[in-house]
Amino acid sequence: MPKLIVVTRNGEERELDGDAGLSVMEVIRDGGIDEILALCGGCCSCATCHVHVDPEFAAKLPPMSEDENDLLDSSSDRNETSRLSCQIPFTDALDGLKIRIAEED
Repeated sequence: MPKLIVVTRNGEERELDGDAGLSVMEVIRDGGIDEILALCGGCCSCATCHVHVDPEFAAKLPPMSEDENDLLDSSSDRNETSRLSCQIPFTDALDGLKIRIAEED
């Protein structure tokens, strides 16, 4: 089972077991971390699951869609590692992925 490393807004690092096939957002939610609101439920229509991805994993992620890019433009905490966690499928290839939950807008 692949592992996801989540850094919360207060800097706490938590390691979660995730099922391949879920989104990173679902792994975070199912792991009991409530800092991600995911108001749209994962259909890429809000930016409340914004995370910063470890740059070492950037090449392993699917390309960002235009919709995801537009939604991230609304965030004041956007940077070059920003992604919506609902748009990242969690796979065995992402074992050890480290993300930091973005500041709330």
